[in-house]
Amino acid sequence: MPAFRITSAVADAFPDTLIAVVTATGLRGRESWPRTTAALDDLERQLADGTWHPADETDPRIEAWHTAYRSFGTNPRRIRPSVDALGRRLAKKGTLPRVNPAVDSYNAVSVRHGLPAGAFDLDHVTGDVDIRYADGTESFTPLGEPDSTENPKPGEIIYADTTGVLTRHWNHRDAHRTRVTEDSTHVAFVLETLHATRDGDLLKVAAEELQSLLAPHTAQTAVHYLGPAQPRTTA
Repeated sequence: MPAFRITSAVADAFPDTLIAVVTATGLRGRESWPRTTAALDDLERQLADGTWHPADETDPRIEAWHTAYRSFGTNPRRIRPSVDALGRRLAKKGTLPRVNPAVDSYNAVSVRHGLPAGAFDLDHVTGDVDIRYADGTESFTPLGEPDSTENPKPGEIIYADTTGVLTRHWNHRDAHRTRVTEDSTHVAFVLETLHATRDGDLLKVAAEELQSLLAPHTAQTAVHYLGPAQPRTTA
């Protein structure tokens, strides 16, 4: 089972970081997930009737990520944090993408709570996963572009295992190798905040909500937390 670690350099730079790692073992992605379908439909209905809107870059939850991106040299209006891009897409189109039940579940939770989320198929992760600064030698193959290779810029925050980069710009885009499909059975989902003192309770509610969407369709789920006070957890 891989460990997830946040390096001391990242923890020192972002001391109020808290990351929920929600693991699912024995995931069944090819059956119907009615609660996830209902969660997506509910968000779209609330948006349509004006009772709810996704967080945008004026919201402190998104603004914090824009500030973080700028700190490691990424323009957040050109390369947006995942939750920002997802919320903008929902606000513009009125709908969220339907990918597969597991991905749809974390997308719904992410946009509802204004927190970045992602996931990794652990059967395709090699060794442990570190949240660290890139040195510029690493390779990354973007989700949906299996024939493309990128090199993160030195100083960019990445998730990386012993083979390569799993996410660029902290949470902008996931790698193709560890993408979650309908056939993924062992998955780690992550939800993130840079302001645990303000949004830690919100993060825990979101993690519990994601766990509740996953639980009917998996043999076992668990929630672990990662941050400066606990820089390592096992998935």
